[in-house]
Amino acid sequence: MLISRLTVAHPPALPQPGRKPHVAQRTALLVLPFYAQSRHGSLGKHVLTPALTLSAVAAATPGDWQISIWDENLLQGPPPQEPVPEVVGITVHLTFARRAYELAAWYRARGARVVLGGLHVQSCPEEAAPHADAISLGNGVETWPLILRDVESGCLAPCYDGSYQTPFDDEPLPRRDLVDRASYLTVASIIATRGCANRCGFCYVSTSSVRSRYEMRAAGTVARELASLDEPFGVFMDNNLGSNREYLRSLCRALKPVGKIWSAAVTADVADDPSLVRAMSEAGCTGVFLGLESLNSASLAEAGKKNACSERYADQVAVFHDRHIQVNASFVFGFDHDDTGTFTRTVAWIERCRMACATFHILTPYPGTPLFRRLEREGRIMNRDWSRYDTGHAVFMPKLMSPDELEQGYAWCYQQLFSTRSIWRRRPQDARSIPAYLAGSVLYKKMNWLWPVLTRARLTHAVWRPLIALSRRLRTRPVPEVAAAGLRDQRDPRGTELNIAP
Repeated sequence: MLISRLTVAHPPALPQPGRKPHVAQRTALLVLPFYAQSRHGSLGKHVLTPALTLSAVAAATPGDWQISIWDENLLQGPPPQEPVPEVVGITVHLTFARRAYELAAWYRARGARVVLGGLHVQSCPEEAAPHADAISLGNGVETWPLILRDVESGCLAPCYDGSYQTPFDDEPLPRRDLVDRASYLTVASIIATRGCANRCGFCYVSTSSVRSRYEMRAAGTVARELASLDEPFGVFMDNNLGSNREYLRSLCRALKPVGKIWSAAVTADVADDPSLVRAMSEAGCTGVFLGLESLNSASLAEAGKKNACSERYADQVAVFHDRHIQVNASFVFGFDHDDTGTFTRTVAWIERCRMACATFHILTPYPGTPLFRRLEREGRIMNRDWSRYDTGHAVFMPKLMSPDELEQGYAWCYQQLFSTRSIWRRRPQDARSIPAYLAGSVLYKKMNWLWPVLTRARLTHAVWRPLIALSRRLRTRPVPEVAAAGLRDQRDPRGTELNIAP
């Protein structure tokens, strides 16, 4: 079997003790509910780095409250209940909404006040409200202290709305001390910019209820935050760290003396400025996540993908590779211009580009997005079972293939790309990067049976840290200058049989 099929399909069982009395000290708990991974994905995704949602909100907790965080995906048993927290905040995403509501009911039955927030609450507040004592919309860092003060005074309102008026630079740093470091690859997850300049039609950011503006933290502040963390590797969680190229350049200048390696999501057009990519590499960038989405320009236009040109993708990927930055590209299947040949064309192109990794998704119409509204008008939404809105199932009727063909093609891409043959074929041309690439590829994508063992035993950090150390040691050789024109002339991995123009 090319990819292990073992998945953790069910969340921890909720115990059924008697109702517990509250203790005198005010306590609050923030919960990330369990969510099942697609059998084609890696269970390691749960423990790569902690989401900043809860630790950022925890930092806004008033000092006279005791706050803790519980991530159900760390498989450490049932959520805390002794004593029952006075207030429980639960973040809700579409795919684990059902689990979030189960947890909310369980805690409310034991006397806790439950507050629900997150993307799904923002897009579907009427659905979430009956499951909570209060819901939080907008910026939770702004609403959370107000909620706790209202609990103290006995006047909890049913809905709180964060305005995003507090400057991003003025918000407190996340409470990483509340995160179990041993359970993650790195706890150095950082956000330098908030919001996104793009409004792709399938993305939650395009939901009309999302009102966050694009903000940038001071580059020096971000660099000092990374330097202060006892981690060799940082992960920028920004939607697009390269939205403002001059900001990214200044950030690279600030990060260079820190001497740590890092990864980030950027758009492919960052590579149109090779000097910027070089600056990223010299500052410690070892990997980028590119939302390429499709090799078909008509599909990119359909999605409202700005500043993307599929005809330039291969050249842009080559620029990153020349600077020893590995690429993980994201592709979405199911656009109205996708036929059954999309899958083989995409995998062949990825192999020719020698990408370190690729992430595949079935186009998913999240409620509240322009995509959802259009497909609903066209009568193409097949169900509203949110647990299937995980980008691994077809929940709408495609135009040029059947739902079964879409799901089968999606699965085939994962099986092909993470076969031993394909992993070897896509190895980096830079020999220094091969050992870490092979170790990461095998561990992350081909050993799903191991991840629950490592997660329960809290060994993730111990297993990954040697690979990070190896990657840092192998980056000591200077990067040679190569003209951008030379890259296009000598390193274009496209073949004439893979014409990606529509």
